Amino acid sequence: MNEENIDGTNGCSKVRTGTQNEAALLALMEKTGYNMVQENGQRKFGGPPPGWEGPPPPRGCEVFVGKIPRDMYEDELVPVFERAGKIYEFRLMMEFSGENRGYAFVMYTTKEEAQLAIRILNNYEIRPGKFIGVCVSLDNCRLFIGAIPKEKKKEDILDEMRKVTEGVVDVIVYPSATDKTKNRGFAFVEYESHRAAAMARRKLIPGTFQLWGHTIQVDWADPEKEVDEETMQRVKVLYVRNLMISTTEETIKAEFNKFKPGAVERVKKLRDYAFVHFFNREDAVAAMSVMNGKCIDGASIEVTLAKPVNKENTWRQHLNGQISPNSENLIVFTNKEENHPKTLGKLPALPARLNGQHSPSPPEVERCTYPFYPGTKLTPISMYSLKSSHFNSAVMHLDYYCNKNNWAPPEYYLYSTTSQDGKVLLVYKIVIPAIANGSQSYFMPDKLCTTLEDAKELAAQFTLLHLVQLCWICLLFL
Repeated sequence: MNEENIDGTNGCSKVRTGTQNEAALLALMEKTGYNMVQENGQRKFGGPPPGWEGPPPPRGCEVFVGKIPRDMYEDELVPVFERAGKIYEFRLMMEFSGENRGYAFVMYTTKEEAQLAIRILNNYEIRPGKFIGVCVSLDNCRLFIGAIPKEKKKEDILDEMRKVTEGVVDVIVYPSATDKTKNRGFAFVEYESHRAAAMARRKLIPGTFQLWGHTIQVDWADPEKEVDEETMQRVKVLYVRNLMISTTEETIKAEFNKFKPGAVERVKKLRDYAFVHFFNREDAVAAMSVMNGKCIDGASIEVTLAKPVNKENTWRQHLNGQISPNSENLIVFTNKEENHPKTLGKLPALPARLNGQHSPSPPEVERCTYPFYPGTKLTPISMYSLKSSHFNSAVMHLDYYCNKNNWAPPEYYLYSTTSQDGKVLLVYKIVIPAIANGSQSYFMPDKLCTTLEDAKELAAQFTLLHLVQLCWICLLFL
């Protein structure tokens, strides 16, 4: 703490010396009774707090804080976060220079306090023009392993991962949608702790590690979103996986109605999984117990309660890039066991106002150019090998994810009309051949545009939004 820092409290810009920093932190410790220790690039305040007895708070009590001004420290941050409840531990990531690294983790004593912190402090203006981001933080104990030979069984993968890494608890493998004797080419490996998972990732991440003669892909798997118990008590939708591609919604409805005729309201099937909606929760719970493990069209199905996700919050998370690659969360309904190596990622926004329609307004995507020096080595690549964060238009996102689902490209059909003042107005209709059916054969926005580019972008964004809402982006990598 010997570096000079800017004291930005209340918007001030006076220089605060290292001695002043130390004095401020000592005053905070004396006032609160908390201890403070710096180790491994982070400074821990509390953990546990004074007088704490018993184990640490459970999962779901910690929040991640991003976009913290680099010259802001615990004496300013802790009082802000104490507004939401009692802090168990505050961990501020630090640079060697003495500045913070722009992010921190705050653990509260209860989940309710953590949720309150997210509600009242996310996008909070911590200094004039400086807004912090706050979201739930979960210790990740799961890795995504890609490029696995498809003929390998769960036992093979589990044995191999235990040979090359320590602390393996379980392996989650999904059968191919078209051939139940094969896996989908990826698996999720569960470790006993975040540290064990991190050590395994460090060993496997260089990209040269091979299993069965294949170079594997390794990354973090996003932890599933937790749904509070009160919400789950109201769920009356079942998630059914491992279905045959050929199995119809009518067959599923008939099978689930056998235990109680008329109990099923409707069924929505997507590739090899489905959501079965019941009129009453009691019937859904009873059907889950009866149908789990049963065979439909020769396939042994797995049945669990679907996890509802707030559509608005999910959409905001996608726009803000909070849902990243290798996420285990489905859209609209998440499910612990149906995990996919990619998700929708950050979606683009149209201009702030397009022909009278307000569109989502995510943070500015970093778009810049770099000098192209003579002799720079260039490598030909496919756009489909990129990550979703490389795209900034809805048109590109829609094409990208159709490809990733092994769907045919979206089909665009242009229509026009004339406004009262004589302007030519345009609109696109989009057909996704892979999911076109009687209930949703095409997507068309309810707004008209004056330019071709805006019309196509609006139609693509409209389609993506409705795919999210209908839970039709299943993102199955075969």
